[in-house]
Amino acid sequence: MLAKKYKSKIVSIKNPLEGIYTLEFESLGRPFKYNPGQFLHLAMDNEYDGIGQWPESRCFSMQSNPNEQTIRITYAVKGVFTKQMENQLKTGSEVWLKLPYGDLFSQPHNKENCVFIAGGTGITPFLSLFTHESFYEYINPKIYLGFRSEDYYVYNNELERVCNSSPFLKLYFQGRDGIIDIKQILFDNGASSSYFISGPPLMIKTFKENLMAEGVSAENVLTDDWE
Repeated sequence: MLAKKYKSKIVSIKNPLEGIYTLEFESLGRPFKYNPGQFLHLAMDNEYDGIGQWPESRCFSMQSNPNEQTIRITYAVKGVFTKQMENQLKTGSEVWLKLPYGDLFSQPHNKENCVFIAGGTGITPFLSLFTHESFYEYINPKIYLGFRSEDYYVYNNELERVCNSSPFLKLYFQGRDGIIDIKQILFDNGASSSYFISGPPLMIKTFKENLMAEGVSAENVLTDDWE
């Protein structure tokens, strides 16, 4: 699927916690086309005409699923670009989106023995799969999610749908439970499982190294680490 440019409008902005925003976009032209787990480039250049050199942009995982008419992303304010987004973007603002990118869930993996591990906003690419009908192809998937505290657990609506599909969902709240226990997860699921990991770069690197050091093959560790 080739990436295309979509002039889009922000139809909703939610700010559940300081520095955390969920934006919802509608296309002002052709319908969005993408697969679960893919990501987009967002550009805020008001002078861009859709034809010339692509302007400065930032990548964001798509949280919505492909059956939805709009696209949602959730981001944390962590740098210059996201700070500019926080200050500049309002409901009704027009932006350019370029998508889709990425092959997270189209890589070969075992749908009968699959583990999903996410930290913080790293859950977003998983939600695009969890809320899509293709998730029913997974047999007894295991889901482990880590958040800084209960306050950061702002994905209740999507995860309610997950609970109807998956019998196993474990939450870690750092202040109460500590960080996600990757060694226990490996002990519970074995080296032959497919492990999807999404979250902060250091978490992805550390968990991947831990799994591979304990005998999980590189092909069975699939990461969302395009940043």
